[in-house]
Amino acid sequence: MVSWQSEEALESNCLNPLDPDEFRRQGHMIIDFLADYYKTIEDHPVCSQVKPGYLSNALPRSPPHMPEPLETIIDDIHKHILPGLTHWQSPNFFGYYQINASTAGILGEILCNGLGVLAFSWFASPAATELESLMMEWLGEMLKLPRPFLFSGGGGGVIHGNTCEAIICTLAAARDKVLREIGEENITKLVVYCSDQTHCSFKKAAKIVGINAQNIRAIDTTKVTEFGMCPSSLKQAIVMDIKVGLVPLYLCATVGTTATSAIDPVMELCRVAKEHNVWVHVDAAYAGAACICPEYRGLIDGVELANSLSFNAHKNKPSESKEVIDYKDWQISLSRRFRALKLWLVLRSHGVANLRKHIQSHVRLAKLFEELVGEDDRFEVVCKRNFALVCFRISPSALSKHGLSTGYLSGDASIDNGHIKNGHTVKEPVTSTANINDVNKRLLERINGTGRVLMTHAVVGGVYVIRFAVGATLVKERHVRSAWKLVQGHADAILSDRP
Repeated sequence: MVSWQSEEALESNCLNPLDPDEFRRQGHMIIDFLADYYKTIEDHPVCSQVKPGYLSNALPRSPPHMPEPLETIIDDIHKHILPGLTHWQSPNFFGYYQINASTAGILGEILCNGLGVLAFSWFASPAATELESLMMEWLGEMLKLPRPFLFSGGGGGVIHGNTCEAIICTLAAARDKVLREIGEENITKLVVYCSDQTHCSFKKAAKIVGINAQNIRAIDTTKVTEFGMCPSSLKQAIVMDIKVGLVPLYLCATVGTTATSAIDPVMELCRVAKEHNVWVHVDAAYAGAACICPEYRGLIDGVELANSLSFNAHKNKPSESKEVIDYKDWQISLSRRFRALKLWLVLRSHGVANLRKHIQSHVRLAKLFEELVGEDDRFEVVCKRNFALVCFRISPSALSKHGLSTGYLSGDASIDNGHIKNGHTVKEPVTSTANINDVNKRLLERINGTGRVLMTHAVVGGVYVIRFAVGATLVKERHVRSAWKLVQGHADAILSDRP
């Protein structure tokens, strides 16, 4: 038997992946889902409590042959996906460094994806290129960057996908500049510099652009310099490399390190680097945003001597016509998203004044937590608080007082009650560094094991510290105080040697 169908009937039986009416209906469902999620986000354990492999046991092994309704999919998100998430937007999330969500940011992401443009050149989408250039000027103005960093001053900026990509691009620019002068065959002589607190992505980026792993210098930091890079140590390393015939290429200075939010002295480091024609990149991935606040802008003083900033405002050749920019030449991949639209929406929706207030409120809450730590003589703040990160631990004196594994320290450097002791026998009984670290590690495990909050750790100068990072959009004072009470409760149990 043979049958025929009209073109209209055939089209009705086919999937239309972008039907405007269905898009509107399903879009409302997703927005409702997210709005309800944020209303009840505190009902979820901050850190996922699932076991590895849980999802493969819950979902089908094969994709569906026929389409399923969005209602069913959202139901599965509730049942299977949300329990397996660490809820980064929870006001009780104090780990790592937060990724802030906002109404404007989420809607900007929808606009970016909804318009679906690939803005790799000006011709591909003129508005995308020109809006990004304008947003870079806006950011430059907010940060009060020197004019040479702006398009209007011969420089310019680009929105990269992540810090590693930004560093790769600036490393490649520095590498090519020097190799044009000394010859490509001398790439094995190039040396790059960072500190032992610099993010691991720097070493990865250096290897990607062809730097010999043996030529990556990580300058040691100490508590004396608050874990910032010492300019004299940098100079010594550069001079030693030059003496053996190597070529100093690139310095990565950090404003707000990952572990402790330490600050490298940008001005002094730039002066050392410029003596030897070393490219200076300032990685302010974390603290750069805070520098839109007048009280923090001084932390990047000296940036006028640098070649590039974490916002990647560095000189580049725009295009053959020199009238427009082809951003494909400013990044690794060819295609690129319309990220500037999201940034534009956020800046216009909130305004610089409110963005500053938002940052300042997080710093205020971190200061509150720091004060709470200081009021309890069982704890100590290990590193100076620069922004909204507090690094703390149960102190050695508290462990000694409670008779937990006391002994005598000698030889290896350690930090005891805020004092560095290196190479000297300590006369008073203290707890060994390894034992102190173990106790604080157990404390963090117990805190996170409750699911009520999430914190992370770092090891600096051999010392294990608990990191309390304030930055969630929804965080309030009550969340900070509640988190501190939780810390104290588990410290009580550990110090009393209770299970």
